[in-house]
Amino acid sequence: MLGHQGPDQGYAFVLARHLSDQLRLVGSESADDVLAGAVQIGLKRASIFGRAPVVHDLTIALRLWGFLDDAPPPQQVAERASRFDGVANPHHWSRMCALVACVPEATLRQSPAEVESKFRTNWRGQLDL
Repeated sequence: MLGHQGPDQGYAFVLARHLSDQLRLVGSESADDVLAGAVQIGLKRASIFGRAPVVHDLTIALRLWGFLDDAPPPQQVAERASRFDGVANPHHWSRMCALVACVPEATLRQSPAEVESKFRTNWRGQLDL
């Protein structure tokens, strides 16, 4: 419940701002919620490798949930809508923790190319839902 420790974590927010124009949101999805969730998932990945966050940490987080895809599967959109809703609000920290817990370490250890390839064939298999 304390998050994932690592150096220079604030840099993840700089990276998130640079990725905001690439988001493919559907319906009432909030960019603030999506980026807040992606930052925390990215920080989990960075901490696994014992380093500061890099852009690939956030792109992997966004790719896993289909936020960089022009036509994500409808089932994925429904799943992510409920999981990301409100996570930018600090009062919803437990929702954020649950979101981050959905992404297993084995998935986060993959390269961006592996995540993208597997996303296309079996996005649900990359997550613990």
